[in-house]
Amino acid sequence: MAERSFKAEVEHLRLGAGDTFTGEGILAITKALLENGVGYVGGYQGAPISHLMDVLADAQDLLGELGVRFEANASESAATAMLAASVHYPIRGAVTFKGPVGVNVASDALANLSSSGVTGGTLIIVGEDYGEGSSIMQERSHAFAMKSQFWLLDPRPNLPSITRAVGQGFELSEASNTPVMLMVRIRSCHVTGSFQTRDNVAPPLTVRDALAAPRRDFTRVVLPPMSYLHEQDKVKIRWPAAEKFIVENQLNEVFGPPKAPVGIVLQGGMYNGVIRALQRLGLADTHGNSDVPLYVLNVTYPLVKDEFLGFCQGKDAVLVVEEGQPEFIEQALSTMLFRAQSPLRLFGKDLLPMAGEYTGQVMLDAVTSFLRQSAPDMLSGQVRAPNTQAPDMPDLAQTVPIRPPGFCTGCPERPIFAALKLVEQKLGRHQITGDIGCHLFASLPPFEIGGSTMGYGLGPASNAAFDGGGERRAISIIGDGGFWHNGLSSSIGNMVYNKSDSVAIIIDNFYSAATGGQDVLSSRAQNATKSTNNPISSALKGIGVKWVREIDHTYDVTAMRAVIEEALTTDYDGPKVIIAASECMLNRQRREKPQRAVAIREGRRVGVPRFGVDADICTGDHACIRLSGCPSLSLKRLDDPLRDDPVAHIDQTCVGCGNCGEVADAAILCPSFYRAEIVHNPGPVERWWDAQRKNIITRLQSRRQKARLSFEGVGQ
Repeated sequence: MAERSFKAEVEHLRLGAGDTFTGEGILAITKALLENGVGYVGGYQGAPISHLMDVLADAQDLLGELGVRFEANASESAATAMLAASVHYPIRGAVTFKGPVGVNVASDALANLSSSGVTGGTLIIVGEDYGEGSSIMQERSHAFAMKSQFWLLDPRPNLPSITRAVGQGFELSEASNTPVMLMVRIRSCHVTGSFQTRDNVAPPLTVRDALAAPRRDFTRVVLPPMSYLHEQDKVKIRWPAAEKFIVENQLNEVFGPPKAPVGIVLQGGMYNGVIRALQRLGLADTHGNSDVPLYVLNVTYPLVKDEFLGFCQGKDAVLVVEEGQPEFIEQALSTMLFRAQSPLRLFGKDLLPMAGEYTGQVMLDAVTSFLRQSAPDMLSGQVRAPNTQAPDMPDLAQTVPIRPPGFCTGCPERPIFAALKLVEQKLGRHQITGDIGCHLFASLPPFEIGGSTMGYGLGPASNAAFDGGGERRAISIIGDGGFWHNGLSSSIGNMVYNKSDSVAIIIDNFYSAATGGQDVLSSRAQNATKSTNNPISSALKGIGVKWVREIDHTYDVTAMRAVIEEALTTDYDGPKVIIAASECMLNRQRREKPQRAVAIREGRRVGVPRFGVDADICTGDHACIRLSGCPSLSLKRLDDPLRDDPVAHIDQTCVGCGNCGEVADAAILCPSFYRAEIVHNPGPVERWWDAQRKNIITRLQSRRQKARLSFEGVGQ
């Protein structure tokens, strides 16, 4: 996998009883799975949970010792379907995927799994990708728990609470025969801390053991009339069993004084933010001891009515801190209070914003407003009076330019879109759809290519409405990761079946690059535990695509432009697919830099390519930048008083991919680009030639300097 090693992280997984784990939240979850006797683990990678999958992929020896099965699934749906192993067998299983997008993909399997119920504990670990660090649409996974009626954990964001939730999740699942989703937010996944480890536990029943004694129970199959019984079972048996387990094992927590006029109900994941706000108000100390009672919902679904009403007893007002929308928890708690005919006043989204991340300032403002209205005596005199104006904050949007994401330096996808932009200059604008992955950055400046994305692997399917013919053919983009995840059937298969006349460009960068550089079926590297080197072209031809073109060096902008133009102008009536292949530069550098460093240390000759711009030749047109956008390609001002405009400049971050020069050549712009080579450990002949060049250059520079006019002292 991109030549990366997680050997150090794997050693963390071997810690035993009495040891202390120190590290990130997501790795702590990985360790907790092994401590709780998990029998099999799967999932699909994606921030912020990729680390779990990456580490387990390198921990095959340890997993083999414990008898744990690990599967890197083709999609989140496939991962969830794998949990069927726990339907009939008392085997603990866990899968993981990225936030609501992963839950969306897995929803069909989740619904069936929740209907049939489970015997062994099942845990779905979701890296809830919400807020300022998110890379996706802003949604919540909570609705799926309500829809399919599986239980949702949202533990406090510290390592002891998170790892404890793993064991509690398995136990809750087994006690109620229901799948459990463990939601860990971005900050929880990356929070650092420590916890006392326990010995890893081999599963009492392994999947290998289960194969030797197969089980069947037709009442678990989701078909009428059993499906009707499943619904009754959820409500009458599983739900009460879950509530009983939650209360008896105190999965939810209460902090603060037993009696107070007000209280705060909060999701476990919001605990740190609430405590920090109370600390700033002088109502909590550094150890989390709060003067305001807190009811921390480490289980946000199901909500336990008696437990909540008991917390509200004797209080005049309660604030509900629920990040995201809609306000599912607040609505449910309001219903409980209404049916109990409680006079208590419930605050929530009237003080907190409906949408957006609850940052420190947002939380402070809401808690302050709540206490000012409901318990003003609790506020210190240092808090601003209601009519006092807050200090003016500068509008950073007016001074700091936006910084949208973009391609890495040397990315092989950049020349593809440069070529596509050149084609559009000749043939006109086309209907273009994007896909999930790095290539979606092409929708941003300087390319501004592709105006929509409907899901991972659905780029070509997004153009299905435009396949009916027209003046110009529709173009769609899809990556190799999306192709193998969902695109082969849902996008390319759809094109073939409907005899689409559009063009699909598959970007093959040898990895699932956007999720961290994991191998896929078509990866070029040899993988000891996975099948790689399966060409995309073979899969295309296997499902009936006749017109296929392959480019194995995307940096050749002229060739890329020619094949795209051919696809858009050919007389062939049917799906046209271009495979544009070049290795992800980030992963390539990750592999080559250590090798290069070793060679340099050993005294071997190593040449590192670099590109530059001859400032004397550059006209300052900057068309190269408009067609590239590479972070290493910028501007430089000259000392020449006769040239006011800045010229193009390539900085030290250049990786020598040659894209800028290729673009300049393809667009017939200018000859100012040049290629140089930084030589480490040069031989004697190279040293001699270098000395001669420096001698000649020094003489020429000296002669030129003497011939320059001097204006020193003029006008004094």
